Amino acid sequence: MPKAVLKTKETDHAVDGFVAALVDEDMRHDCREVIAMMGAATGAPPRMWGSSTIGFGQVKLTYRTGREVEWFRCGFSPRKGKLSLYLSMDIRQHQSLLDKLGKHKTGKGCLYLKRLADVDQQVLMQLVKASLQTAAG
Repeated sequence: MPKAVLKTKETDHAVDGFVAALVDEDMRHDCREVIAMMGAATGAPPRMWGSSTIGFGQVKLTYRTGREVEWFRCGFSPRKGKLSLYLSMDIRQHQSLLDKLGKHKTGKGCLYLKRLADVDQQVLMQLVKASLQTAAG
């Protein structure tokens, strides 16, 4: 089946410039910390995907329909008042880690944090690594 065309694609925009332009100083700090964490976990440099998402590495996703897309292995986006972390897994399958994480909300493959200081960063790194195992496998 042909590859689908995504609206959110990897770009050549500068990650540092994007982060530096964020108005909220705490959000800039949190973004830099997440960049360091995801970079260490993936061994890949941060890249902009679309206008507001920072992704690490690449993986081919195949949907049940057979549709294939190129996507990042893990990534995040600073949103108004929160960080949205995109993890390639059903995050609810890791409830024991979520119970230890701290203040957060979840979607199927997303983790929403108001502030990085609200969570245990070692547990967050375990979730990121679990996501990478899922994306690889």
